[in-house]
Amino acid sequence: MSKMYKIALPDGSVREMPEGSTPGDVAAAIGPGLAKAALAARVDGELRDLNRPFDGDASLALITARDEKDALELFRHDYAHVLAEAAQNLFPGTQITFGPATDDGFYYDFAPAPGRGMFTEEELPLIEAEMRRVIARDEPLVREEWAREDVRAFFVKQGETYKADWVMELPEGEAITMYRSGQGDGKWMDLCRGPHLPSTGKLDPAAFKLTRVSGAYWRGDQANTMLSRIYGTAWLNKKQLEAHLVRLEEAAKRDHRRIGQEMDLFHLQAEAHGSVFWHPKGFILWRALEAYMRRRLDAAGYDEVKTPQLMDARQWEKSGHWGKYRENMFVVPDEIPNIDDDAQVLSGTGDLMALKPMNCPAHVLIFKQGITSYRDLPIRMAEFGCCHRNEPHGALHGIMRVRQFTQDDAHIFVREDQLIDEVRDFCDLLDSVYQDLGFDSYAIKLALRPDKRFGSDAMWDWSEQSLRDAVKASGRDTEAYGWEELPGEGAFYAPKLEFHLTDAIGRTWQVGTIQTDTVLPERLDASYIGEDGARHRPVMLHRAILGTFERFIGILIEHHAGRFPLWLSPVQAVVATIVSDADDYAHDVVAKLKAAGLRVEGDLRNEKINYKVREHSLAKVPLLLVVGKREAEEGTVAIRRLGSDEHQKVMGLDEAIAMMAGEAVPPDLR
Repeated sequence: MSKMYKIALPDGSVREMPEGSTPGDVAAAIGPGLAKAALAARVDGELRDLNRPFDGDASLALITARDEKDALELFRHDYAHVLAEAAQNLFPGTQITFGPATDDGFYYDFAPAPGRGMFTEEELPLIEAEMRRVIARDEPLVREEWAREDVRAFFVKQGETYKADWVMELPEGEAITMYRSGQGDGKWMDLCRGPHLPSTGKLDPAAFKLTRVSGAYWRGDQANTMLSRIYGTAWLNKKQLEAHLVRLEEAAKRDHRRIGQEMDLFHLQAEAHGSVFWHPKGFILWRALEAYMRRRLDAAGYDEVKTPQLMDARQWEKSGHWGKYRENMFVVPDEIPNIDDDAQVLSGTGDLMALKPMNCPAHVLIFKQGITSYRDLPIRMAEFGCCHRNEPHGALHGIMRVRQFTQDDAHIFVREDQLIDEVRDFCDLLDSVYQDLGFDSYAIKLALRPDKRFGSDAMWDWSEQSLRDAVKASGRDTEAYGWEELPGEGAFYAPKLEFHLTDAIGRTWQVGTIQTDTVLPERLDASYIGEDGARHRPVMLHRAILGTFERFIGILIEHHAGRFPLWLSPVQAVVATIVSDADDYAHDVVAKLKAAGLRVEGDLRNEKINYKVREHSLAKVPLLLVVGKREAEEGTVAIRRLGSDEHQKVMGLDEAIAMMAGEAVPPDLR
């Protein structure tokens, strides 16, 4: 008689299944509908193949398309494998490397066959057609455990040098899994942890699209071979794919680089790769945002500081950043040329300076000046700090990811008993700022301890629980705020709350953060005098609301499609003439608007009014005040609003100025 396993289901029931049974067998025992719908399974919390036998008694949750997060990850992973199989079917000699799922699809990196160049976008339709043939064959995806040497021998025989080398780097004794699609001479195999869908036929042939090709270095190292990467987007069904493609089309229309050029806000060029040239109109937007943030911080009890750009390398070594960020830091010698040995510098026999990649160590140095009492806490230290990080060229993207950036940074030094109230107050402030800037929705996620970290487990336990308690105290640990915990995603020195904004077309952006750090105060010897007269370590809260000005302005541009609220618009109004007889009156209107504090320009060119309207609409000017001979005689203006379906509205000049001045007041001053 075979051994029986007890399988606990989510509804509390328990089924007994014979040894060798699989989650798929349980689904079939429950009913044919579930057996058809099941895609994979969570066995004791681990996502597994539907046809992988149970190891013993277990809890089981069957995954269907209703479990969208898990289902999408499975589908995207399998589309990547189908892409790899299709590419090798079409182009023999192509080597496969890695192909993970991404946030909206998948990619796979290939080493092209000898004598063949990189893949081209013209080849994507051909590869898509072959992928659909693979899906139509409905081949089972079968998990097999192999010995490491056998895997290497298999790939060597196939001419797959990348896979053959990679498998030997996996820990000796670890179970190695291969996945097979097909049978006999026609089978296709890949080295993969899994899990996978039961068969390729579970994929929807109309729910994916290959989108682009690019180069990618083997294992992300520029010293290695350049591979050919094919990207795709994939969804559970055709309807989801079409909705995503519409979003992509809308995103292209909102691209901050294109709108920034149309509005004459900024430009980028190779002479300062990764840094932004802000034009006058763009810097007006920057200054309006900065002034707003400064007022909010002043009202919330922050003290603004300014710290040096260059600091000694030994300071960065003390803080722990030298070991973590050295490759991304811009480093210069301090009057000693030809220093290329970091060990020599850090031992004191040479000197290096580094442009700061973050502000936190400098804020600790300010905190340490003089003696701080427990009565002085909390100390909220803010800085619009300019930082530099040596990001790879390929990672740079418009003003969203740059090498020189300005953070709306702050560090709050608190006693342990003050932490929950301080984090809760920060959440309230952040919520208010996002509302003012036009963002109605955001999610909160708690990033937990990574494998490589500083500090004790007890410290991490306390820090993580404190953040949980603070979010609960703020009433935001709910589904409405997308509350989620992210294992392993914390910084090396602290867990953190991440705030993910949702923009006008449904994309999410991780911007704000607050981190509970007990490591840096210890490493840099920061302390305060407690009520007992002894020295104590403060807790250091690293926090930002916007993240960086550059990236947040890029997000604002795309969220509003350049149509900023009046208080943020670089040019709030243009006074445009219909005929030259109104020129003098237009000058008078511009002067009065400027006197009321409005950012206004005049357009007195000898052009037709329709031409002027189109041009200023493209430049996203919120208000166009049209004046002709009648308006000059009557002391009125005809107002056209950007994006409004209403016809222009004629108003008296004083009434128009009062209306516009009221709308132009920043939200925090209303």
